[in-house]
Amino acid sequence: MRNHAQQEDDTEINMTPMLDIVFIMLIFFIVTAVFVKESGQVVTKPSAETSRLQKQVSILIAVTAEDKIFINRQDVEIDAVRTAVEKLHTENPKGSVSIQGDEKADAVLVMKVFDAVRNAGVEVIAIGTERK
Repeated sequence: MRNHAQQEDDTEINMTPMLDIVFIMLIFFIVTAVFVKESGQVVTKPSAETSRLQKQVSILIAVTAEDKIFINRQDVEIDAVRTAVEKLHTENPKGSVSIQGDEKADAVLVMKVFDAVRNAGVEVIAIGTERK
């Protein structure tokens, strides 16, 4: 006959199926997670009554109060905006561009950025605002 100590050694719980399920769930959550893109700078957006939520925004451009331009967290000069947008737009041609201009930013600079994005071949351009 077996003694009591041998029976406890024989009754182990197999952890492999549980680890497989946890691993599959981890992969599922990583794949389906929503990745939030930020422009890299805090911008005080102007308010507007007609603001709408934009989906499929792949390129975020921020124009700060100090008249600096940031594209996906990188400082960019006005002359390089078109090239940077063309490069990013080829990676995701269905995405749109959102320009977030600070309330105190130079309006002429924001319009130059808008023109550079349009010249890069992007048709869907949104100006970032906050709802009143």
